[in-house]
Amino acid sequence: MSGGADDKRFMAAAIRLCRRNLGLTATNPSVACLIVKDGVILGSAVTAPGGRPHAETQALAEAGEAAHGATAYVTLEPCSHHGKTPPCADALIAAGVARIVVSVTDPDERVAGRGLSMLRDAGIAVETGVLEAEGREALAAYLTRQTKRRPYVTLKLAVSADGMLGRLGTGQVAITGPVSRGQVHVLRAETDAILVGIGTALADDPELTCRLPGLEARSPVRIVLDPRLELPVASKLARTAREVPVIAVTTKESAHDPALAARHEALEAEGVEVLTCDPRRLDALLAALATRGISSLLVEGGARAVRSFLDAGLVDRILLFNGAGTIGKDGVASPFVSGRMPDGFSLRRTAHYGADCLQEYERDD
Repeated sequence: MSGGADDKRFMAAAIRLCRRNLGLTATNPSVACLIVKDGVILGSAVTAPGGRPHAETQALAEAGEAAHGATAYVTLEPCSHHGKTPPCADALIAAGVARIVVSVTDPDERVAGRGLSMLRDAGIAVETGVLEAEGREALAAYLTRQTKRRPYVTLKLAVSADGMLGRLGTGQVAITGPVSRGQVHVLRAETDAILVGIGTALADDPELTCRLPGLEARSPVRIVLDPRLELPVASKLARTAREVPVIAVTTKESAHDPALAARHEALEAEGVEVLTCDPRRLDALLAALATRGISSLLVEGGARAVRSFLDAGLVDRILLFNGAGTIGKDGVASPFVSGRMPDGFSLRRTAHYGADCLQEYERDD
């Protein structure tokens, strides 16, 4: 069902609100709820950092007794099961709301329509599917983890005008301008985890945190594909591992190599978690991350890691930042460039940030 104009207007507001805490609510999704009566918003909330309390209970508490007879707009079907908190469906029923408008039905097998049935059985009018496409886009990471048992994977590449990712032997090279780089930090703030290969970690010594003023606390978990545990203990990643988590992904064979065992111990002493999961089995790695509640993963490089995810068919979205400058003959070639994208992806959006152009591609299915 599409819903009336007011339903769409309030659901659009709820979807904007739910984006506020993306990357902060694992293992739960970032859901928003508005309590509305006579065209006035009486209560509004988004899932709290850490996943609790849920949006519905917060919005109901803000609305108080005025919630009786009101309409609740919720971006995801209210939960119906007892977890660490009681079901939100019960809270809505107890508050006496007259109507519930939902954007997306929850695919979690513990819910999956049961929350809607509870509400209908209590005599509450239920409308579903309002701005569903927009709701699914906002909840894409959670929905992917629930249905595919892996995080939603975004590739981010900054590519020069001559198709290069950087320059050999020179560390980080500024390919895009400050506005584009700011957008990347916003993306990091909305993402549960960020991943690079060990080649990028060694060449660039990146920090991979969110460094926008006021958003520093929203840095994602940092992951390095590191089969031989080559990440230096003096690297920025290792030195900041106690402030922002770092996971080094190594092979199962490393435990039987004395040199690797020593590097394993040294990294753990710095606060780096060493995860034994063959980096060549990306599907197994993503499944392991999903069990930790990681719903979104940003892959920032390098070229080998990007190609590995593409070849494994594990990419959902590609963000291609095209810079205006050139690198030259010593450049590291990008695995793809604008106009020559991998099969199965379509251009969804284009934006301009100063001299840079961002192209957003999504998997066709």
